[in-house]
Amino acid sequence: MNNVLRVALVDPTDSTREKLKSTLLSMEVIWLEAECSRYEFFADVVGQTNPDIGIVSLDASPEKGLALIEELHDANPECSILVISASTDGNLILRAMRAGAKEFLTHPVVLEDLMAALERISSQKFGKGESRSRGCRVITVGGATGGVGATSLAVNLGCLLASNEKNNVVLIDLDLALGDADVFLDTIPDYTLVDVAQNIQRLDFNLLKRSLTKHSSGLYLLPRPVQLHDDSLISPSDFTRVIGLLKATFTHVIIDLSKGFRPLDFVAMREAQDNLMVIQLDLPCLRNVVRLMMSFSETDGLKEKTRIIVNRVGLDSGQISLKKAQETIGSEIFWQIPNDYRVMVEVRNNGVPLIEQAPRAGITQAMAGLANVLSGENKKASATGGKAGISRWFGFLGGKNAEARSASEDNEETASK
Repeated sequence: MNNVLRVALVDPTDSTREKLKSTLLSMEVIWLEAECSRYEFFADVVGQTNPDIGIVSLDASPEKGLALIEELHDANPECSILVISASTDGNLILRAMRAGAKEFLTHPVVLEDLMAALERISSQKFGKGESRSRGCRVITVGGATGGVGATSLAVNLGCLLASNEKNNVVLIDLDLALGDADVFLDTIPDYTLVDVAQNIQRLDFNLLKRSLTKHSSGLYLLPRPVQLHDDSLISPSDFTRVIGLLKATFTHVIIDLSKGFRPLDFVAMREAQDNLMVIQLDLPCLRNVVRLMMSFSETDGLKEKTRIIVNRVGLDSGQISLKKAQETIGSEIFWQIPNDYRVMVEVRNNGVPLIEQAPRAGITQAMAGLANVLSGENKKASATGGKAGISRWFGFLGGKNAEARSASEDNEETASK
């Protein structure tokens, strides 16, 4: 069940409502949009929030509950109704289904039964084939050592993905002490990861997006905390919920990992489909990759979804060869990014992503090819990072961006002469 389901709940009995609420909040595929303690108010709540599923507990007043189900079914046919009751009376179940309920579960709810009911509702709403809305792809970016260009890759990969109008992309800066993704994007955020994590239980989709900083490229940013000591305010469980909410809202979640591979970094890597490990062709990087891979092998599936990205290829003649690097680390090189120090210094100091300042540079083309592959657009592309797929990303840039590209290219040609 890849689609996250937005749920509204009504149960006048506090004890059972809180228990069911706790169960729902623990499920990654569920976003609890609203809860209500009065049958009389729930129809308005559903009308305002438009959830995928309305959960109605009948035990406080079966007759009022059945009338509510019928009202919801008539007024909000897109909202699937799931009924919960301690009663196993066949007549009550039949009346609930005739009133418009899609599923009926007995209380106390068994988690496996709840998951099965949600799966059936999800299949009915979204289907199982090609037409089903795609789930979110979580991508982490980390470095085998400091200064290898992991943040540069995370930021520019996010901007490239966001330039495609089909995508909705957010970048989380998880380097809680020294993160600088906001500098790369020349932004001054109003809120940070700490603010979102501490208010995760009260956030809805609209409030979440208002808590993020949106860049001109379309990329949303959730930056690191302002104070160094604030990193202790984010627990692994809170961060898991943050990722879950972002997955319900965005097509891509990119996470720039810290240099220390702390517990939150491992939470992110376990949640991700692709873990990009950025290295350079030197001995310290290769030694660290071997150590990291040994550690990753202790967690099921973590080593297998780690992709080695070689940055600054062609830096100088003293680099270790690709063949020797692969032999040393025991893994294939997934992608290569060419060295272009001048362009990268310019974009970093100007706070402008590559796709805006130097869209035709070789380094931009290599990152665009990587974005293409990670999006499933060009699975057969070679890991050389060349020009594969770059043209499709430029198709979404026009007007002022096209003029900016032309001016940038003229400046590059002048500088090269």
